[in-house]
Amino acid sequence: MTETLGKTDVLVREVADTTHAPPPRRRRRRAVAEEPGKRWMIHVPLVLYLLFTLIPFYWMLVFAVRPSGSTQLVPWPISFEHFDTVWNDIGFGVFFYNSVVMGLGVLVFVTVLSVMGGYALARFKFRGQRVFLLAMLCSQFIPGAMMLIPLFVIFKSAGLLNSITGLVIAEVAFQLPLSLILMSGFIRNISVELEEAAMVDGCTRLRAFFAVVLPQLKPALVAVGSFAFIGAWNNFLFALMFATRQDKFTLPVGLSYTLGEFNTDFGALAAGGVVAAVPVVLVFAVVQRFLVQGLSAGAVKG
Repeated sequence: MTETLGKTDVLVREVADTTHAPPPRRRRRRAVAEEPGKRWMIHVPLVLYLLFTLIPFYWMLVFAVRPSGSTQLVPWPISFEHFDTVWNDIGFGVFFYNSVVMGLGVLVFVTVLSVMGGYALARFKFRGQRVFLLAMLCSQFIPGAMMLIPLFVIFKSAGLLNSITGLVIAEVAFQLPLSLILMSGFIRNISVELEEAAMVDGCTRLRAFFAVVLPQLKPALVAVGSFAFIGAWNNFLFALMFATRQDKFTLPVGLSYTLGEFNTDFGALAAGGVVAAVPVVLVFAVVQRFLVQGLSAGAVKG
């Protein structure tokens, strides 16, 4: 009996020592250096693609800053005469203002409406929901040119021609469906239990939305708002058809007026392209990390 108890004590001590013993150290895997051939297979295509992308921007910048009649590949001295021409003589200052106002208006309305509609699609079930989602998705396959005549008739009867308001309405109508789908997909990834816990603590649904859901929507808001702004900024067709007065033109329409019937001022055209491209590049540079996160979260159903 005593021997049995002694063996039991020994087994208990061994188990305890094993339990409290530090875990065995894992062997560090040595980083295997990539073969030079494999690295060149990746880097060379990327460098070629980068050059293919940047060379047109370089030529646009060269034409914009070198003096008229110059053929230098590296412009020196730098001249801003073409920027003065497009900004003051052609009226790019007015075009730039119209584009900014229209882009910000589309950004605000698309973002607010997509948050409201996306929350309803993600949190509530109603009859015809799948048909509604399918209709919104199918609307993205309709070219904007097919809707020009009906929209022109509607805007003319409503007095919205030659107005920034009409351009904002047209842009919001065409950009809202995709934004709704992205926002609803992002909201589905936010746990419903967090809202329910907030409502148990006394919050209303609206209060729970602002306290729990909205702070987690930052990547989605940036993604949807950025694409809405850039889509409105680059749109040419609606601005050309619904604005016939020069004081209502946007930058894409203003760029088309630098092209003459028999000759083209390439310096002015390049300077206008720089003015139109710089804001978009800055927007992408600032929000690009939120764009990837927001699009990936909105595209995957949680």
